[in-house]
Amino acid sequence: MHWRYDVTGVDTVTLHFGERIDLALVERIQQAAEALQGSLTDRLLDAVPSYTTLLLRYDLLQDDLASLMADVAATLNRLPAEPAPRSAADLIEVPVWYDLRVGPDLPRIARQAGLTVPQVIELHCSQPYHVFAIGFAPGFAYLGEVPAQLATPRLATPRAKVPAGTLGIADTQTALYPMMSPGGWNLIGRTPLTLFDPQRTPASFLNAGQQVRFRAIDAAEYRALGGRVDDLPWQSGGCDD
Repeated sequence: MHWRYDVTGVDTVTLHFGERIDLALVERIQQAAEALQGSLTDRLLDAVPSYTTLLLRYDLLQDDLASLMADVAATLNRLPAEPAPRSAADLIEVPVWYDLRVGPDLPRIARQAGLTVPQVIELHCSQPYHVFAIGFAPGFAYLGEVPAQLATPRLATPRAKVPAGTLGIADTQTALYPMMSPGGWNLIGRTPLTLFDPQRTPASFLNAGQQVRFRAIDAAEYRALGGRVDDLPWQSGGCDD
């Protein structure tokens, strides 16, 4: 495994594993994160994987940079040439109500793709997605990649408010908004799941290295699972079947 590191803070270093986004690289970085957390234990306060890097925050009361990096190198050098395959337990099912009431950009994406709305939904649900990284907001998971027909540029003008649980597409990635926030992704549905809860361990429902499959549900199941429609900034009205 080829890597290098930069000192990026008083108690942080960033490991660089490559320059281009690649699924195999993302899996290697997740493998490295898990191995380092296992070998360094409480010496490592945090490990944050991204597309091409892994940020490590360590305990200055226990470590100096030289000893830390010596053990980091030893751990990474012991990793197998290929990451272990993920088990079925790593595949997380996320229920989504795909409907223009909660996903107002669904019709436009369908037109651009030359598909019907039901075909867009079927295609979006047809494959698992990898959690590449967490960023933008706590618990915001970047998932990829969507089928080529569904790839859609970000909105030219972001919305001021996107409700928690809303599912969107931007370029070749798809993501769920964990909390109400501004956003420029194309919105296609909404999950009733709580995606970020600081009282939960881990706080984020999704984490780097996991796989996600979306399951289409109807309005009745969305409502039964606790889904909301009373906080939609682009419309008012009830959740009807």
